Amino acid sequence: MSLGYAEKLSYIEDVGEVGMREFFEPPDVLQEKIEKLAMTIKESKHLVVFTGAGISTSCGIPDFRGPKGIWTLQREGRPLPQASLPFHRAVPSMTHMALVELERAGILKFVISQNVDGLHLRSGIPREKLAELHGNSFMETCPSCGAEYFRDFEVETIGLKETSRHCSDANCGAKLRDTVLDWEDALPSKEMSCAEKHCRVADVVLCLGTSLQITPACNLPLKCLRGGGEIVIVNLQKTPKDKKASLVIRGFVDKVIAGAMNLLNMQIPPFVRIDYVQIILTKALSADEKYVNWMLRLSSVHGQKAPLPFIKSVEITFLDEEKYKAAVLHEQPFQLKRRTERTKVFEMVLKINLSDGCGCLCSQINIPFYPKVTTDCSTPDKDAVLQKLRDTAIQGLCCSQNAIIEKKIKSAPNGETSTFAIVTNIIMHNKASKAFEIEAISNRDNIKRRKRSARSNGSSRKRSKTKGSN
Repeated sequence: MSLGYAEKLSYIEDVGEVGMREFFEPPDVLQEKIEKLAMTIKESKHLVVFTGAGISTSCGIPDFRGPKGIWTLQREGRPLPQASLPFHRAVPSMTHMALVELERAGILKFVISQNVDGLHLRSGIPREKLAELHGNSFMETCPSCGAEYFRDFEVETIGLKETSRHCSDANCGAKLRDTVLDWEDALPSKEMSCAEKHCRVADVVLCLGTSLQITPACNLPLKCLRGGGEIVIVNLQKTPKDKKASLVIRGFVDKVIAGAMNLLNMQIPPFVRIDYVQIILTKALSADEKYVNWMLRLSSVHGQKAPLPFIKSVEITFLDEEKYKAAVLHEQPFQLKRRTERTKVFEMVLKINLSDGCGCLCSQINIPFYPKVTTDCSTPDKDAVLQKLRDTAIQGLCCSQNAIIEKKIKSAPNGETSTFAIVTNIIMHNKASKAFEIEAISNRDNIKRRKRSARSNGSSRKRSKTKGSN
């Protein structure tokens, strides 16, 4: 991950041992503990999950105290790991998606996260069931009305500072602020209040991928103990709270959670990422009224000055054997200005080349051009369109599909704005969970064979002793 990302995370209090040794359970012990975890989850009445950096390492985001953690490498004077993909293109892990399924099933009641990567929200955890104690690198908030804006790009500041954007509420318009804490910032009271409330009533607090050393957040799981609840810890490294836990599992979080989900007969859902782009087409008659001067612009749904990080370039060609010159737009703002005959009707083809980290190279959108602004501004059912996109992507195991979800007509200047949704990533987890299921079955068979062997050896020893005594 880049140095900028490490600096963004430096608000966390640097305490405790870094470069901590990682431990791994023997396969048979690991399987027994996973079975116990699955039963604990199944019997829970109010399950709360507390997550740390370890839940996102499989997403290409480094942790802090592990052998290749940010603080470990900084202390040893070694370079930070290079990102395999841009931070804004990181996709939720198998564990993130398993938590989504547990929440949908009504088992998981609340998630508390120390991470600022925004992957819980992106995975589908409802905002009202999530406390992000240290903020979110992709979230802006309005200090006046409290509105939140989840972006597809990293917010440029940290430390609750003002950003370059304003609240979109017509009755507000206040300057927005980032949500990522800096060194001197206290934990947000609203997030802490919700987290404390759910920990107090939890019968199980499941801690995933956290060293439980950052105060005061690390003490939240302990609050369930007063009401008779229990703590379960899944982490490769030892934590100061291990002695308080009823179950400690040393293993990769994804592997442990995949095993538990199989034992619960629950499928880990796929992750489908959908990004949005506005295509704005404005038109005006020339002074002699013989031509139409028009401009095509691709813009972010977060504002015309906001970046479009998932788009690398745009290639524009024309159908119907038109002799109009094709164009390639390499930089933002992605816009094309042209003049055509007043009566000319044609169609443009936009090949949107997607950035690194997307699951496909490009997506194609056809834009019809009429000299006059169309009056058809019927709005499709956004939720239905998005669900159809997801279903199509999952069924075909591919992305790049797109669909229009909103259209607006403006009279001054004459123009239309169409908002398109594009499937840019799809991650399936069935194969991974099935692979673990096969491994788990193999481990259970090994355990059974060892037990049978032990019983057999024991009975053989007894028989030999009996013969000797005679």
